[in-house]
Amino acid sequence: MRKFTIATLALATCLTLAAQAPKGWKMRVDRSMEASDPDGAGETKLVTKGSSLLATNPSAAVYWNPANTATGNYTLKGTFVLQKPSGHANYYGLVFGGSALEGAEQKYLYFLVAQNGSWLIKSRDGAGTSNVVARTPNDAVQKPGADGKSTNTLEVRVGADKTDFVINGTVVNSSPKSAGLKTDGIWGARVNHLLEVQIDGLGVTK
Repeated sequence: MRKFTIATLALATCLTLAAQAPKGWKMRVDRSMEASDPDGAGETKLVTKGSSLLATNPSAAVYWNPANTATGNYTLKGTFVLQKPSGHANYYGLVFGGSALEGAEQKYLYFLVAQNGSWLIKSRDGAGTSNVVARTPNDAVQKPGADGKSTNTLEVRVGADKTDFVINGTVVNSSPKSAGLKTDGIWGARVNHLLEVQIDGLGVTK
């Protein structure tokens, strides 16, 4: 994923204010710091497309509405339609348990899939990230078809005793409460660089 420096964090906060997003939504852009894996040209943006959201990401970004929070037991769900594959595997999917997303103390969990049929769960705390579950292949992840598109529905089911991570109806991981995942907080989506992804039905049910 992206690597951060203090300067990068400051830039990302500025870009949150400058980039395009629907009313009420915010974004935090993560510029690539790797010369071997540069960002694409153009503006990172999130727009409405009928009842869908369309994320166009030359750079990686997290998207959220500060009013969208969830606590206790809940299910966060969204369907992600990759419009075309990038030159290598880049990840996209759900963000949850977020706080202070515009500042240096940002925290969130993310559950993502990629075009190569793998998924991961990670935790961000300030400038650092750590694997909850490292990149793992699973047949539940739909890869791009002949038209270059793929559709994957992701769910995070937070229960009293465990949190299930679900891809297209298949539970790919269960994390017990004893694992200490912070699931209360802001929810949204993350799309990594060089991707265009349509997001449908993103929301929480209790």
